Amino acid sequence: MSVTFLLVRHAIKEKAIGDVPITPQGILQAQATAHHLRGLPITSIITSPLRRAKETALYISSTTKAAVSEDSRLRERANWGDLPEQTFEQFVAMWERCTLDPMYIPPVGDSAKQAGERLSSCLIQSAEAHPPESNIVVVTHGGLITDFLVHTFSEMQLNHWHPSFLAVQSQLVPECSITTLVYDNNRFALETFALIDHLV
Repeated sequence: MSVTFLLVRHAIKEKAIGDVPITPQGILQAQATAHHLRGLPITSIITSPLRRAKETALYISSTTKAAVSEDSRLRERANWGDLPEQTFEQFVAMWERCTLDPMYIPPVGDSAKQAGERLSSCLIQSAEAHPPESNIVVVTHGGLITDFLVHTFSEMQLNHWHPSFLAVQSQLVPECSITTLVYDNNRFALETFALIDHLV
């Protein structure tokens, strides 16, 4: 009765404010990820509504032939540009405060706890809506992936993947990395974390 989720962080994005596209290097990453996934029986693809995730998802869809749908629960915790006149330095400070204090609700966006909970709800609802043994690609954001993991698993479990997971979580999910989760009997199991072998 299990469902497998392949959490893909979006490809490299342009370094600018707002809802930015992926870069030429990001396109190559998305294509490599799509090539890697084409051998799997992908049931469906769900993406964040932000442009960098949607573009990554479309490359995966064009290769795997799986349909893409959007879910607003897959958006990032916060996006630079959501708060008018916020500088990048102010955004980074806000982001780091949220990471250090998962309960802190910033002036724009969600707390880390809220973000993790909405990704969890999206995954559980998707598992319930798909047949057993489905393989669902979820294209989202690095911060949201770690927010979910910190919300869902114990520090001891996470330290299996990195000895200081909580302290360095913001650095652990590279663009177009793949994290594999299995949802079975109302529980998540973390099978792989932030793999990038397909990008070499």
